[in-house]
Amino acid sequence: MRILGICGSLQARSSNLALLRVAAAAAVSAGVELVIFDGVRALPHFSPDLEAAGPPESVALWRNALATSDALLIACPEYGFSLPGALKNAIDWVIGSGELETKVVAITAAVPARERGRRGLRALQDTLSAVRASIVGGEPIPLGPHFEQEVKDLVERLIAAARCAGNWKLETGN
Repeated sequence: MRILGICGSLQARSSNLALLRVAAAAAVSAGVELVIFDGVRALPHFSPDLEAAGPPESVALWRNALATSDALLIACPEYGFSLPGALKNAIDWVIGSGELETKVVAITAAVPARERGRRGLRALQDTLSAVRASIVGGEPIPLGPHFEQEVKDLVERLIAAARCAGNWKLETGN
């Protein structure tokens, strides 16, 4: 099974990127590959006109990363009570092409306190409804003593949901 990790923040030392690294370690211990995709920053602003001669290379790489993944884990900070523009742009690039359609997607945010980040996650969930994604999680994970365990629990729930969805089982024959 292959899970694609997406960080909604472009910041080099993002706590959401740290969350994805913890998730990748948890996935390995469960016998699953979690690959962190860093190409969101390279995507041009969404414009159907850019596809007239075929999608830009960065868009093709993004679409391929999604198409070859069984599930996604998105760690999304809240910017202005919503999701980051770069992440929204990335999703816009695949709404029409379908690589994200009906995927199992876990969403969360690394936050300083549990009450933070909820509006951003709601906005992300609303955006993902355009591709009929099957959402796992949706709650922020506070930084602190239980952070790693909560991330591990979310990864386990994501793996179970992806297996139940059947895509992984059908493709691998397991």
